This record gives sequence, C-alpha cells and structure tokens, in this order.
Amino acid sequence: MQDHDQYRLFLHLASSLNFTRTAADCHVSPATLSRTVQRLEAATGHRLLDRGPHGVALTEHGHRFRTYATGALELWDRYCDNDLAEDGLSGNLRVFASVTACQGLLPDLLAPLRKSHPRVRISVRTGDAAAALALLDEGEADLAVAALPSRIPATLLARPVARTPLALVRADPPRSNELVPGPDEPFVLPRQGLVREIANRWFRRLGITPRITAEADGHEALLTLVALDYGTGIIPDLVLQHCSLRHRLHADSTASSPGELTIGACVRRTDLRRPLVAAAWSATGPGRPLRPPR
Repeated sequence: MQDHDQYRLFLHLASSLNFTRTAADCHVSPATLSRTVQRLEAATGHRLLDRGPHGVALTEHGHRFRTYATGALELWDRYCDNDLAEDGLSGNLRVFASVTACQGLLPDLLAPLRKSHPRVRISVRTGDAAAALALLDEGEADLAVAALPSRIPATLLARPVARTPLALVRADPPRSNELVPGPDEPFVLPRQGLVREIANRWFRRLGITPRITAEADGHEALLTLVALDYGTGIIPDLVLQHCSLRHRLHADSTASSPGELTIGACVRRTDLRRPLVAAAWSATGPGRPLRPPR
C-alpha cells in the first residue's frame, strides 16, 4: 500500500536523519524522498522535519508521527500475518542479506518456510553486510542473515547457520615463501564491520601497521578492487567461493588466517509474537546442520 511505503521511507529517514543515505538505502531518488516528506507534511498539516545547516532533525510533530507510523505498520503486519487462511500462514517476510548470503545460504535456509507456508511472500533486500543488524534493529527487516558479533544486542535473537574462515586474496598468485604478509604489503579492507575489526586485531598480533591502499563498502566491491590489483584483500571464504571474479583471484593458503566468521539468522525479540516471524525463526533451526568452514 502506498501509505505504508511512505511510512517506511519516513521511519528510515527519522532514524538516519540523512536524506542521501535514506534515498540510497531505500532505492529512491532524493527528489522522490523529498516529495514523500512534503506529502506527509501536507496530510498531517504540520512540519515533521527541520532542515538546517547542521543537518536534519525531527520536530515535535515529527516525533509524534514517527510513533503513529510505527504503530500503523505494526498493525498492518499483524493483519498480514493473520493465520486464518485454510492453506496456512500468509503475509510478507522482509529479509535482509548480503549478495553472497542470498546465493549461498538463503535457498536452503528458507526452504522449510517456503514448503510449509507457500502463501508467505518473501521479499529480499541486499546490501552491505556490516549494516544488517542495525537495519534489523531499526525495523527495516523481519529477518537478517549476517555475521554475528561476539555480543548480540539485547533486542535481537541470533542463531548460527554457517561458519567461514577469512582468506587473504590477491590478484597475483601467492608467494609461497611468505608465511605472513610484510609491513609494506598493500591491503584492501572493508570500510567497517566485523571483518575490518578482525583484520585490525590480526595486524596487531603480527605487530605490523598495514598499508591500506583502498577501502570498500561490501565484500563484493572489495573483491573488485583486489582484481584491479590495489592490494591484498581480507574476505570471508564464503564470499570468495560465490564470487564471479574468483577465476581472476588467488587465495593465499600459506598465510595465517586472520580468523573466522560465524554467520547467523537474526530476528528482533519483540517480533516473535508475530506468527510470520515466529514461523521463519522456527524454520532456521534448531537441528539445522551448521555449515562448516572450507
């Protein structure tokens, strides 16, 4: 429904307070986002946002409308999740996952849900894996498949579904006589997220300060920079195995691994009261075999 789409855009903007970021994340133009806010302000008769030289801020009416929009979407979701159909549960499950998780994990992970509840619609949104848990916590997704930090936010539940080691990847064949990278070696790293944190800890253990020649948002983008020979990338092996560029890349098996990622399915605790989310959570386990590292 159009109103609900407008509410979701407004709620994302109310969280980000950044028109450019919301437009990019929600795949709309900045002009469309501005028109959406204008229509909502016209409908409510109040200014919802203050836009000044120091950024965007919610007005008092903006805070009130944020509460209303959140409640309206929750009521709509409950209506869509109503399990009154003779052939089972229905509704729309919003899933966030990286491109790699979509290709390598989601088909198996969501197959039990699809089989048990064929009326459920699954919409998948992809993006930077580093943003997955934040988007889930903000209500932008019902289920996220993401790398799990050592401490899960109290508002979320997480269940491991796969493990993957981190690999060193180069455009040139690995140098077999090097067991660890030297201090002058160029590196391509994620701009943020768990892989960057693990890489930083690994560099400290080795006692080197890395020469970072490029950074990327997203693992797939990072591998493109590695293929262009900007330097050695640190990447989950699961990403490498599902990358179309892997024939142009070389994993360095002689270097010590920086570490390992645990990939998990995550939901918000409060969403388990919704039958659709509860069914999706149940479909991911327990009893599902954990995919081991290669």
